[in-house]
Amino acid sequence: MAGLLEVLDELTIPGELVEVVDAAEHKLRCVACAHRCLIKDGRRGICQVRFNAGGVLRVPAGYVGALQVDPTEKKPFYHVLPGSLALSFGMLGCDLRCQFCQNWDISQTGRDGRAGREPLIVSAAELAALAVEHRAAVVASTYNEPLITTEWAVSVFRQAKARGLRTVYVSNGNATPEALRYLRPHLDAYKIDLKSMRDKNYRQLGGVLLHILDTIQMAHDLGLWVEIVTLIIPGFNDSNEELWDAARFIAGVSPDIPWHVTAFHPDYRMLEPPRTTVETLLRAAEIGSEAGLRYVYAGNLPGRVGEWEETRCPNCQTALIRRSGFRVLENRLAATGGTCPHCGTGIAGVWQ
Repeated sequence: MAGLLEVLDELTIPGELVEVVDAAEHKLRCVACAHRCLIKDGRRGICQVRFNAGGVLRVPAGYVGALQVDPTEKKPFYHVLPGSLALSFGMLGCDLRCQFCQNWDISQTGRDGRAGREPLIVSAAELAALAVEHRAAVVASTYNEPLITTEWAVSVFRQAKARGLRTVYVSNGNATPEALRYLRPHLDAYKIDLKSMRDKNYRQLGGVLLHILDTIQMAHDLGLWVEIVTLIIPGFNDSNEELWDAARFIAGVSPDIPWHVTAFHPDYRMLEPPRTTVETLLRAAEIGSEAGLRYVYAGNLPGRVGEWEETRCPNCQTALIRRSGFRVLENRLAATGGTCPHCGTGIAGVWQ
């Protein structure tokens, strides 16, 4: 593990999301995520990939740990350029320690001796050029936690924006106001995982519920397009009471925020709970709708959740976008620029 971290240490630049606490003793505070790690000289933050070298915060840059072209719906963004492709890149490391992480082999680098991949050296300009070459309309920082590599993401997004591409974060939402303000000029949309509405559950994952709720509100207030995902885990966050709490909170920020309730399967270190049933997903989706959310989606069980894969007009209930899994079967908003062709209601999202 030390060997890989030493390799990654070479792939760093001076960070910008940092405060100097004590210049004489080289003490720094990283403000990339809500842990706000106080990092002494020679030490690392919780994420393991941001570290203090002689009073300079060094942060990851110039490589990827995962790279592929995905449907934008896979992120999942259902209200961002439906049917488009997203050049998706990830790094190594994370600021949380979710026991059910499906990307643990990259996210838990530095914590789990089994995790880690050889980094692929690449420039920001090369990533943006790859997006154009593969006809992707979106560039996504995803797979691991993008907040801990925000300076690198901004470098990539600048190149993407210069080519007319949209940019998105797929994040756990453990952000700070400083990170969100730093990102805002370069970022279009932010997908946030709302993993639970119970602080004790978040403490198990290495986080604090309030930080996630604050991020959702801040991201929306800054004008970012926000979509929320809750992975429904039996026995962890699937009670009616907790689902109602999540739906009411999101609706209180904005009823136009799409809420994706998705099915869990055993992974990494959480192997005991059973897979999420169709019935549980439908119950969660119905709660979201009853709480006043206009766009609720049930995911990870394509073809089994009926209309909950579709985007419908909240006014007349016309099916506007039909999907099966990550495939868009019909998009009636493409010709209208985001208004319902039946009643003229504007549908919230990024359609052009």
